[in-house]
Amino acid sequence: MLRCAKIHRQAATVAEVRALFTDDHVHCALLAEAGRLLAVVDRDELGSGPAGALAARYGTLDGRVVHPGADLEATRLSMLSQGRRRLAVIDENGMLLGLLCLKRSSLGFCTDSDVQARARNNDRQASRAKSHTPALPGS
Repeated sequence: MLRCAKIHRQAATVAEVRALFTDDHVHCALLAEAGRLLAVVDRDELGSGPAGALAARYGTLDGRVVHPGADLEATRLSMLSQGRRRLAVIDENGMLLGLLCLKRSSLGFCTDSDVQARARNNDRQASRAKSHTPALPGS
């Protein structure tokens, strides 16, 4: 489970959440208040909603959460059958613990170190693009 999941406030607007989805790695928005998960909004749910509307009204928790003791393989298979790559992990009180992210390969789950490595790689690529310095093989 990712513990470094990005969490957004309950009052996030449709425009703010749409901006998150410009990153193709972002599949859903976790909306929480005081650590309690209130809604999970998927990319395709905002539709033509007004920019200033509360994004939470377009989301739900139904089918989008899992408890920390859930069997990982059963959860992975369920996610595959539902075409879902993200599930929020919550405790019995609805407190957000993290995010379960199915890898693109569908063979396992992402880790915090996977996400951090990708972010570092993206930063290096952005830095190279700014300086117009070609990447060296193996770097």
